[in-house]
Amino acid sequence: MSVKLGITGSRPCGYLKDQEERLIVTVTDEHTPMNAHLYEHLMAHGFRRSHNDVYRPHCKFCQACESLRIPVGDFSFSKNQKRVLNKNRDLVLSIVDKPQPDYTSLFCRFIEKRHADGAMYPPDPESFWLWCDADWMKPQFFEWRDSEGNLTMVSIVDVLTRSSSAMYTFFDPEQHKRSLGTYSILSLIEWTEAQGLDYLYLGYQIDSCDKMNYKARFTPNERLIGNQWKKAVKSNTQK
Repeated sequence: MSVKLGITGSRPCGYLKDQEERLIVTVTDEHTPMNAHLYEHLMAHGFRRSHNDVYRPHCKFCQACESLRIPVGDFSFSKNQKRVLNKNRDLVLSIVDKPQPDYTSLFCRFIEKRHADGAMYPPDPESFWLWCDADWMKPQFFEWRDSEGNLTMVSIVDVLTRSSSAMYTFFDPEQHKRSLGTYSILSLIEWTEAQGLDYLYLGYQIDSCDKMNYKARFTPNERLIGNQWKKAVKSNTQK
C-alpha cells in the first residue's frame, strides 16, 4: 500500500507558545482514494483527520505531539474512574448518524463557557459539523441524555474495523460534578471493548499543554514515539 505525501508550510502552533506547526498530509487521487480501511492503517502510523484531510505533525524543531491510543482489552478502571462511571449511570447512550437539532445549542454553550480562548470561538456549528464529516467515511454521534431526555453530552467518533477514534466531545458546561469529559472517555472505552475492537484512539498527547495532557491519565495507554507504539502503565499513585 503506497500513499503520496506532501508537507505544508510552517505556521504558529495552536497549542505551544513560540513553536511553529508543520504537517505531513496525504495526497490521494483516483489510484489511491482515501477510505476507512486506509485511514485506519494511517492512524496506526500517527495520522488523524480533519474533514477529508489526513495529516500528521512533522515540525522542524518540536516533537511534542505523540499519538495516544488505549488498548481497551488491557484497560483497568481506577477507583476514582469507577466513581465517575457510577455517578453517570443515569445517562442513556444512543448512537446516531447525523447531528440532532438540540446539538447546536449545547455545542455553542460548551465553546462559550469552556473554550472562549480557543480557535473554535466564536462557535460556528455548521463549520464544526463539516469538520467532523468526511466524504469517504461517516462519523457516528454518541449522545448521552438524562432520564428526562435532556441532552447532556455528545462525542463524535469514527468507528473502524479494529478501532474507534474520538474526534471531539462537548457537554453541558454547568454539570461540573459529573466529570463529563472523563466520563466520555471511560464510556467509549467500555463501548469499544464491548464491540470487540482493539483500540480507542484519543488523538495527540502534548505533555506540556494543559488542554491536551489529560489523556495521559487513562492508563495503560500506548504512545507513538519514534514510529513505535510504547506502553505507559498505571502508576502506583493512581487510585
